[in-house]
Amino acid sequence: MNGGPSGFNNAPVTRTVVITSVLFTVLFGIRGRSGKLGWSYQDIFKQLQIWKLIVPVFAFSSTPELVVGIYLLYFFRVFERQIGSNKYSVFIIFSAIVSLLLEVLVLRLHRDPSMKIMTSGPYGLIFSSFVPFYFDIPVSTRFRVLGFQFSNKTFTYLAGLQLLLSSWKRSMLPGICGILAGLLYRLNIFHIRRLKFPNFIASFFSRLSWPSMGSASPTGRGRNVVGNAPTYAGLQVEGTYPARSSSTVNPPEDSIATLVSMGFDRNLARQALIHARNDINAATNILLESQTH
Repeated sequence: MNGGPSGFNNAPVTRTVVITSVLFTVLFGIRGRSGKLGWSYQDIFKQLQIWKLIVPVFAFSSTPELVVGIYLLYFFRVFERQIGSNKYSVFIIFSAIVSLLLEVLVLRLHRDPSMKIMTSGPYGLIFSSFVPFYFDIPVSTRFRVLGFQFSNKTFTYLAGLQLLLSSWKRSMLPGICGILAGLLYRLNIFHIRRLKFPNFIASFFSRLSWPSMGSASPTGRGRNVVGNAPTYAGLQVEGTYPARSSSTVNPPEDSIATLVSMGFDRNLARQALIHARNDINAATNILLESQTH
């Protein structure tokens, strides 16, 4: 599934989280301590190992979990582009804290020996992101394989399922708590979606001198570059999409917002909707095709 423009353009917070997760996982893996990253109720409240509430939020306990987790974090950068880095920082902190509190509560009430030690990694952030992914990202294509119907969102769900079941109960609990945290954020509990950090804190991530992992934008038919942002002189509409009509009603704002949330430029999204007569799936295909030219 296409998550919008490649790289970390307009997603500095996601870039910081991804790089931090990779560095922490590799560092503890080299030192042979990746198996000790998981935390338990006794570690926190009896041995007061508070550091286990911080490091395990970023470091994965194994390479397969790291690969799948980084893919999902990278894909979900679309939400930072949608709501902005400031509010996305709030979303990250809220998801991490709430999911962690829910895990502690479950471990305190449910004394299951198999769940004594939780797996490590940013499960709260990853699985809370599946909530807006389910509600806000539309299905643009559907296809059938061996009689089963799939969509362009299926493989992202499968990656999440693999991560959820990677350590059985030890990973299922953090994943489920992350989903609950995402639902609470969506319900705007305590008006959390209105909260913003001071601008000097929010701009800190964008000032980090991490190298950009995005590829250079190729020049192609009808495409120009203004600063770091790619634009198109005109959408190249091919196939059987309806032609633009001067009498076409302006696209609804919610449709434009949906396409913008997928990482597309607002003006391009509006043009695509006009060409597609406000059919959001057709507009998505127009935008994706325009990026290949």
